[in-house]
Amino acid sequence: MSKRALPALAIALLALLAPSSHAPAHAAPAKVEAPVLEPKFSVERYSLANGLRVVLNQDPSSPTVAVIVWYDVGSRNEKTGEGGFAHLFEHMMFEGSANFPRGQHDKLVEGRGGKLNASTSEDWTRYYEIMPAGELGLTLFLEADRMKSLHVDQEAFENQRKVVQEEYRMRVDNSAYTKGYFRLMELVYEGYHPYAHPAIGSMPELDAAKLDWVKAFHAAWYAPNNAVLVVSGDFDPKEARALVEKHFAGVPKVEVAKYPDLPFAGRKTPSGPEPVIDPNARTPKVYFGWSIPKDRTPEHYALELASVILSDGESSRLHRRLVKDLAIAQSAGASTEDHRGPDAFVLEAHLSDKATVEEVEKAIWAELDDLAKKGPTEAEMKKARAKVEHGFLFGLQSNLQRANALAKMEGHHGDASLLLGEPKRYAAVTAAEVKAAVAKYLVRATLAHVRVMPPPKPEGPKPAPKKEGK
Repeated sequence: MSKRALPALAIALLALLAPSSHAPAHAAPAKVEAPVLEPKFSVERYSLANGLRVVLNQDPSSPTVAVIVWYDVGSRNEKTGEGGFAHLFEHMMFEGSANFPRGQHDKLVEGRGGKLNASTSEDWTRYYEIMPAGELGLTLFLEADRMKSLHVDQEAFENQRKVVQEEYRMRVDNSAYTKGYFRLMELVYEGYHPYAHPAIGSMPELDAAKLDWVKAFHAAWYAPNNAVLVVSGDFDPKEARALVEKHFAGVPKVEVAKYPDLPFAGRKTPSGPEPVIDPNARTPKVYFGWSIPKDRTPEHYALELASVILSDGESSRLHRRLVKDLAIAQSAGASTEDHRGPDAFVLEAHLSDKATVEEVEKAIWAELDDLAKKGPTEAEMKKARAKVEHGFLFGLQSNLQRANALAKMEGHHGDASLLLGEPKRYAAVTAAEVKAAVAKYLVRATLAHVRVMPPPKPEGPKPAPKKEGK
């Protein structure tokens, strides 16, 4: 395989991982800590006069280019009673603009050998295209046109409402355990609007949505001064700058309401266990949830490593104890929820056929208590750091993956180049910090607790009473 076939980041990793040629062949290997592997790629940042933040990441190793337009708006910006609208609006952005009729955006991208899609979270909405390198101009024109001149009508609105409602039926109504997770988030955030309601909304809210809301939503949030544009891949930076200026400089700036980062102190009392009856569930599932500090804070990094120690891989604590040793769970997981504001830590265990929720929960608490009292071992820390480090680095190999990560870092934290220093931040976390964070946050006193249960089995027909003999 030629080096050109490898992404630039992979080449950098191979160079870093290659053994040194200076050590004598007979020398015993020195026992030293492996250096932190750092991402090696270019990040160029600037802004247009209308407020659009632009991030260029040149990587000629693949003849493709990824374009992301990231908007600082998500379900956290929805008004009460309008849940799911940010996601519904995402669908409307494919329904036509001034220069491209409905369906033309998709046809042009796919007809030139590209792919496109979009996604909505609580904190952001992003749109992307992956195109052959020579199609950057067209891609930027398409995105700029729908930023400044979205065109939809009632027919398109009703069509997309039906699409989103069908998605709701598939992902929520007919999906096991999803409603239990939604209830957990309501309990974790205790009515804190940005994160207590799901990004997909509810069926009554989707039924109530109006076409006028589309125009108002676009006018309020879809502006260059509320967006980040990332171009990643094989392009000439000078040409890319000229194309960005050509297509986006004329998009007018608007007065965007700054989203109020409302304070949230976190749960102060325990909640549950609350049963959620799920007709799609075959066996119970236990959810534990806690509110924790926002991302890129020291305690958040420590809790991210704690989630790896608890559940990442077959040697992790929860998998080893619940799945392998006791065979009381089919799977067990732990993760932070990746929210921009106050975040959440979620722990879940999917029970095996013969287990009870009480014995699974007892085993979970035994592992949490041990981690809080003794902390992780040095071997666990080394393994967790390596998993996070390699997952982070190899997760940046493709143009699209890098563009996504750069857009989020620029959008949430104001500087995409901060991404380059993330591996060192994880590597700096100590065992004592993990122990302290677990002891402080993953506790019974602030637990949100949900048990997802299958419906009770119907009773069989009662036997007919015996007839008395003569």
